[in-house]
Amino acid sequence: MSRVLVDDLKKRVTEAMKSGDTVARDVLRLALGEIQTAEARKGDALSDADAQAAVRKLIKSNQETLGLTTDGAAKVALEREIEVLESLLPAKLSLDAIVELLAPVREAIVSAKSDGQATGVAMKHLKPSGVAVDGGDVGAAVKAMRG
Repeated sequence: MSRVLVDDLKKRVTEAMKSGDTVARDVLRLALGEIQTAEARKGDALSDADAQAAVRKLIKSNQETLGLTTDGAAKVALEREIEVLESLLPAKLSLDAIVELLAPVREAIVSAKSDGQATGVAMKHLKPSGVAVDGGDVGAAVKAMRG
């Protein structure tokens, strides 16, 4: 199993400690802890995809908290944490790039009875290719393809 993300995470925690960036240090430690907890539950090292899923879960949690927070300083801190966590993940694909990846299944997407079925076809096509895409982005690409 690849440990690229975990190794990068450990390196970045050390860098954040040396630079005095407490927000990055704390959120990176939290992410590392989440990954280590998941590994303990599984009884084996996580793949990079599973580790990325743990980081995405933290991002989602912070985004939900951000939506509920009214304190300005807390919002700034949460936005910074989300920024740090997102920097751990591979860059998101643009809408055009997703549409391009879906070109081989264009007919199936266009002929699907609903957007939901079309999105299902798209996700089934993208998942085996190992491309990390957001479901909302795939939905937007499907709608663009269907007109």
